[in-house]
Amino acid sequence: MASDLFGKGNEAFINEQYESAIKLYTQALEHEQNRDDIYSNRAQAYLKLERYKEAVEDAIDAINLNQDNVKAHHRKGTGLFHLEDYQSAKEAFRHGLKLDAEDSFNFKMWIRKCEAELDLKKSVESGGQGEIGVSETKTTVADSQPSEPKPVTPEPQIIIPEKPKLKHDWYQTATHVMVNIFYKNCKQENANIEIQDRLLKADLILPNGEPIELKFSPLAHPVNPSASSFKILKSKIEVKLKKMEGLQWKELEGEEELAPAHPASDPMQYPSSSHYTRNWDKLSKEAEKEEKEEKKEGDAALNDLFKQIYSDGTEETKRAMMKSFYESGGTVLSTNWNEIGAKQTEVKPPDGMEYKKWES
Repeated sequence: MASDLFGKGNEAFINEQYESAIKLYTQALEHEQNRDDIYSNRAQAYLKLERYKEAVEDAIDAINLNQDNVKAHHRKGTGLFHLEDYQSAKEAFRHGLKLDAEDSFNFKMWIRKCEAELDLKKSVESGGQGEIGVSETKTTVADSQPSEPKPVTPEPQIIIPEKPKLKHDWYQTATHVMVNIFYKNCKQENANIEIQDRLLKADLILPNGEPIELKFSPLAHPVNPSASSFKILKSKIEVKLKKMEGLQWKELEGEEELAPAHPASDPMQYPSSSHYTRNWDKLSKEAEKEEKEEKKEGDAALNDLFKQIYSDGTEETKRAMMKSFYESGGTVLSTNWNEIGAKQTEVKPPDGMEYKKWES
């Protein structure tokens, strides 16, 4: 019963039905409370809903049941990071990195992010204030002898304050680009964030009343301003940019693209108010055509086949695939629910190979 509910929970999660997934995982735990994988998967669903406290609690339960659960360490660290407990998050990511030699979960990146936040907490923000003063000079009394010249008093030395700077960093997910501007305890009225399709600009007022502008233009790729947002937190300003395309950004800023001498009147050229144009409709169609014509081989072709079977299959077929895959540690994928639903699926490694659980 627990495995069946767990499989349904995974299916709901894949379909981005996170609330339903949590309910199904909870029901599965009522039947079997010693499954670290169920706690770990429910933690991930909580993360998707930004319920970070519950995510951390589930991740800790999973780790208590299985210290080698790499995903649980990652999800614990992610939840703690969003709760702004950066030291504990760093320790969680360091434990995960010890188990994940290839760093497939980007533990090193998360550790650097935690260290950056901790450094920011330790630093004392001067607000960019400088000092303007006059250098001290000693007035020498002239000697009574007329042959010696009077000492020349040097001109006052003006110390020009350095221009204030604010640190920032950025990272990305499959759908968003996150930009962090490290301005501690910023007031709402002192921040004006402007987001356009290839522009991010922050007009800020520092604690000493001095204005400062951060401008990222042009952005490497277009974003959707209406689906983007920002939050002012205690330690930073967090800007969430929604990608227009599911591309992996190599850098935050790119190069400006100039418009042709006679812009086309095609309504699908986006955006019409920019100094550059791209025919997104044409590019989209070309990409779809290339994807359809591409002949995949090996694992890629096999994965596409499995996706097609899952997509076209009945509910029993989908349950059988999910249950057999998870119970066998990824060594069995069956579509026969009558066979798979009746018992626990055995681990069946390929010929010549031995299945072993990971040990630290």
